[in-house]
Amino acid sequence: MNETRKYIYVIHKHAATHLHYDLRLEMNGVLKSWALPKEPTKYPTDRRLAIAVEDHQVGYEKFEGVIPEGEYGAGKVEIWDSGEYGFVEQTPGKYVIEIRGKIIQGAYCLIKLKPGSKIDKNWLFFKKSDRKEIPRRKSTQKLKVIPASIPLI
Repeated sequence: MNETRKYIYVIHKHAATHLHYDLRLEMNGVLKSWALPKEPTKYPTDRRLAIAVEDHQVGYEKFEGVIPEGEYGAGKVEIWDSGEYGFVEQTPGKYVIEIRGKIIQGAYCLIKLKPGSKIDKNWLFFKKSDRKEIPRRKSTQKLKVIPASIPLI
């Protein structure tokens, strides 16, 4: 990490009304939080929508359990990944961070889609291309060529 200060990083898998993942980053004494409708990715070609949600208190990164029915966010919460991160670049509406988690590793970007808007909560979360890029597995399925002389049924 380029910065000596390391901050708390966690992703909660949250089976609420809809399964989603909550990205939480320690900033200014709280856990800034974004809901990701899809599982976070390790591939630089994939982009994930990240919707800013309410901040949580530091300490919540350790929470795993069930939020009871009738309460906001009711459903099962489990830690999907955790570790630490440091800032590589930090400007209004753009964070480039170096994540050191158990699953997620490397440089990631969080970029606000409408940086000047105070009401828009949509961000993009994605991995920056780097040397540690994980190659996608190639399909092992082979296509079978059917000769034209064999009739199709």
